[in-house]
Amino acid sequence: MAGGTTSVEDALEELRYLPYEDIGFAKIDHHRALRDNLPEVILGEGKTTAQIVAVAEKLVERSGRLLVTRVDEPCFQAIRERIADAVYHQEARAVTVDRHPSVPMTGVVILCAGTADLPVAEEAAVTSELMGHQVERVYDVGVAGIHRLLDHLPKLREARVLVVVAGMEGALPSVVSGLVSAPVIAVPTSTGYGAAFQGLAPLLTMLNSCAPGVAVVNIDNGFGAGYLAAVINRLARSGEEG
Repeated sequence: MAGGTTSVEDALEELRYLPYEDIGFAKIDHHRALRDNLPEVILGEGKTTAQIVAVAEKLVERSGRLLVTRVDEPCFQAIRERIADAVYHQEARAVTVDRHPSVPMTGVVILCAGTADLPVAEEAAVTSELMGHQVERVYDVGVAGIHRLLDHLPKLREARVLVVVAGMEGALPSVVSGLVSAPVIAVPTSTGYGAAFQGLAPLLTMLNSCAPGVAVVNIDNGFGAGYLAAVINRLARSGEEG
């Protein structure tokens, strides 16, 4: 401002668009957390361990938070050598750091059809939790034993948003959406026999759902589903408080 002062709101708006940090092989957007409520996330697949560690150090240094997806135990050990408080979530194959935890918001429920879908469901859960949400897990409730799902119906109906993970024929999200009023984020997984085509069959089932209120993310994209669930829950909570 010409007078040498500016409001906090205006300053934050300016900071949202400041340049990234260029470290040669990567350009790190340190201000993404101001826009998206989560620092830039590292997808481990396709990157070397050295690249992952270098970016992770930069992110933690500036934000105090970190999410690395799709990494194995040796990669985690390399990260922890440089970031002592890093935590490995084995089922999700994810690494997190959260130096600024907040009181978690309730409202997110994550379901999966079978045990083989757990890695994708846990990736979604870890993502939502790092974004400040308390996750209720309802696992192994596929349509092959529908009574297992119905036992949890009161919990499902209390949710503001549900993530439903399924492979094989991918019917579970449609069933869940027919029972609740909250939005359902459907996640197809690559679990299943040959005709499941590595997740294509459940993807098409979910895209063709006759139940309203179903949105679909890509095959095995637990991160995307968990992120979207956190955004929806935060907005829903803001609306209730407003």
